[in-house]
Amino acid sequence: MKIKNQTATNSLFVIASIICGFVLNAPAQESVPAPGPPRSVNIPAVKEFKLKNGLTVAVVERPNIPLVSVRLMINSGSVLDDIENAGLAQMTASLLTKGTITRTATQIANQVEFLGGSISSNTGLDDSSLSISVTSDKLVPAMTVFSDVALKPSFPLAEIDLAKSQTSDELTYNLTQPGFLANYVASVYSLYGTPADGTPQSIKSLNRKMITDFYRENYVPESATLLFIGDIDSQTAFSLATRYFGSWRNPPKVDEGAGMSFTESTGSMSSRKRTEAEKPLVQRILVIDLPKSGQAAVAYVKHLQFAGRIVWDDDKKRGDYSENYFPALVMNSILGGGYSSRLNQEIRIKRGLSYGAASSIRWRAYDSHFSVGTQTKNESASEVAELVTIELKKLMLDDILLNELASRKAVLTGNYGRNIETNSGLVALVSDLYSDWQPATELNNYTNKVNSVSIKQIKDFASSNLLGGDIIIVGDYAKFKDDLAKRFQNITIDVIKADEIDLSKDNLRKGN
Repeated sequence: MKIKNQTATNSLFVIASIICGFVLNAPAQESVPAPGPPRSVNIPAVKEFKLKNGLTVAVVERPNIPLVSVRLMINSGSVLDDIENAGLAQMTASLLTKGTITRTATQIANQVEFLGGSISSNTGLDDSSLSISVTSDKLVPAMTVFSDVALKPSFPLAEIDLAKSQTSDELTYNLTQPGFLANYVASVYSLYGTPADGTPQSIKSLNRKMITDFYRENYVPESATLLFIGDIDSQTAFSLATRYFGSWRNPPKVDEGAGMSFTESTGSMSSRKRTEAEKPLVQRILVIDLPKSGQAAVAYVKHLQFAGRIVWDDDKKRGDYSENYFPALVMNSILGGGYSSRLNQEIRIKRGLSYGAASSIRWRAYDSHFSVGTQTKNESASEVAELVTIELKKLMLDDILLNELASRKAVLTGNYGRNIETNSGLVALVSDLYSDWQPATELNNYTNKVNSVSIKQIKDFASSNLLGGDIIIVGDYAKFKDDLAKRFQNITIDVIKADEIDLSKDNLRKGN
């Protein structure tokens, strides 16, 4: 049995996964092979209903394998944190499995292990979740433990103190590592948010009342979805949901005034082309000087204010995917979405400057985060930063070959098809839909929408959204100082010593 507290932090930089994952052992090759013929994908039906308390229940029947995955998803993530309590959402979720009114953390672990299952919690930008997976014949006793963990956490003081101590130790170490440090700094400097892991100051300030208040205010049925995927029929799932979650109650309503309009916050490509085009590609350069670091982390980061995943429709009471979403997916796949992507080809394969380079888009409902991330020798940090800007410019200005477009689309649709075939992958896909107020029928539309993206849409998205980003380099500044100034002559370079960083300050500096 495994209990995991998986943190979906503001994972803007894919440095660790690059080094440890797909690029480390892949052999170099001179040309990219043509994609094979597309395979048909069996899109499962999603059956849905609501309990009287407002809890949405969704079921995907997959009777071929005797396994059931259950996920309770709450529409409250680290976006609710501010800099003073950064890490609160993550810590609340991580403590769910650490004790309830009737079970200790050890009892929870032992009982789930006895059932041969696994239980985990997770925190994302817009949502948090609790998941359990067992064989179908063990589902009823597993639901007893699962519902107890979800609905009756006790947040013991000893477990809170332990979690704070472990998180603080992890932060202390991470803030000495170039990749992690670049990630945390970008969350504040470029994305105007907070590190989901928290800061040393915020973790120290967290207390039991803050955690219990966050749980009480945000873990409510009317903003939650309960997913059943696997060897279970819809009638059984609905019965279990009613039995174990039907008594869950919402807190009293509080009028907090008008909320943000998603439609107003998203906008369209055409409405902002002129103003975005006036921006330079690189708006700012920030160097975090980390003397004697083994490598340097190089990142390009841009807050995509007008590129949210959805546009909200008040009449439909749900969102529709924005015009940006699928062009951005394909664009990212071309630029840095795999071993044969442009960034990895240019930085790793042609020049051998890194184990890998990649880009990612961290989607949210109403805005998004774009980043490029890699690690390299300190001496080549400036060269790699320049190569990133060159590839971004090419994406905006040069033509995209049809065979490259086809192969990158095939990567996206192929990965999607593989994810559909596994319980864990399907849980993630369906969770994303409910997190963004999408109808479950969108599962059927992904492949066609990816394949319909045009070259013009990709270039328009890049030109309209990727200008004006920040370059962040964390490394031994003395080893690349002169080269950086030479390659970026017209941009002021801001330098902060790593031991002087305070993530709780707007200027990132201690004592100001």
